[in-house]
Amino acid sequence: MAWQGIEGHDAVVERFVAAQALGRIAGSYLFIGPPGIGKSTFAQKLAGSLLCRSTGKGLLPCNACSSCVQAKAGRHPDIDIVSKPEDRATIPLETFIGDADHRMREGLCWRLLLRPTMGSRKVAIILDADHLAEEAANCLLKTLEEPPDGAVIVLVGTALERQLPTIRSRCQIVRFRPLTSETVFSILKHETARGTDIGQIQNDDAIKKEPDNDSLLWACAQGSGGSLQRARLLLDPMLAAFRCRLISLLSHRPMHGVELADETKLLLDAAGKEAPVRRARLRIVLESAIDFFRAALRDDLAGEPPCDQVLAELINAWTGGSEEAVVSLRHTLDALDAVNRNANLTIVVDAWTALLEQPRLTQTT
Repeated sequence: MAWQGIEGHDAVVERFVAAQALGRIAGSYLFIGPPGIGKSTFAQKLAGSLLCRSTGKGLLPCNACSSCVQAKAGRHPDIDIVSKPEDRATIPLETFIGDADHRMREGLCWRLLLRPTMGSRKVAIILDADHLAEEAANCLLKTLEEPPDGAVIVLVGTALERQLPTIRSRCQIVRFRPLTSETVFSILKHETARGTDIGQIQNDDAIKKEPDNDSLLWACAQGSGGSLQRARLLLDPMLAAFRCRLISLLSHRPMHGVELADETKLLLDAAGKEAPVRRARLRIVLESAIDFFRAALRDDLAGEPPCDQVLAELINAWTGGSEEAVVSLRHTLDALDAVNRNANLTIVVDAWTALLEQPRLTQTT
């Protein structure tokens, strides 16, 4: 049975269960893995378990004590969660040490020094650790190296390469694997059966009309790359259709960059004016392109066809070689990084499609 409803991360659960049994819960952890696979949820469930007043076997909370009630409601005074503001490219320095007028009298580092309110432990969760500015990260170093007694700090990121070496060296690394397509499918099926409001972009009319449409759910699961968040977004019929169109455009040679740019912008415009929704759509486009180029590379170098049916059907149309796939993949990863840094989306789309059109001319040496 899934630990507290979290699927696909049994190995991580076992690691923490063993550490708790031995009294060896560390002071600082760095959770690493693709976005949308449950790292943040796991961190919050773990915090509730660690603060439970009568944690049971298997690190399961009692769900009855005052600590569990507060944690479940998201109001526990000893659980501190910080993240990157939507309108900022990085987590601000003042998040950790207060603003210029309140240095070390406010912020996460100061709050961790205070005595716990309800027990003997405090837990801090730093989401979006990929977006720690160097100055902010340096402020954390002393706290990570010597956390206050009983404190547990969890940073949640996507890749070790995006963390400063000084951060990595002070944390225990916990790796989360992408969810299997079967796991994603099972979760989607369960959610749609319950009528859960799934999807950050609310346009799931097709699912509501056909709640037993397993083929649609399976296609979304296969195209998710192991990310439940991404699978939910793909339930939007417009995004699902565009993904197929995108792969077709990428596989065509010569590639029509202007056509790809125009259709991508139309997809973003259809999402409305809200920046988070537009940014989420462009991430799906870029992540789908990354899937395509990686699949093309594996197919060219190792003869490994993709498991995704959509990719498998179109990958044979790719006439570029491994060199072109590598360069295109690099440009797409750079574009995704620009989106995550809140760059202008129109400029990102124009630059990305222009670079893809003639990748050999833009290859770096």
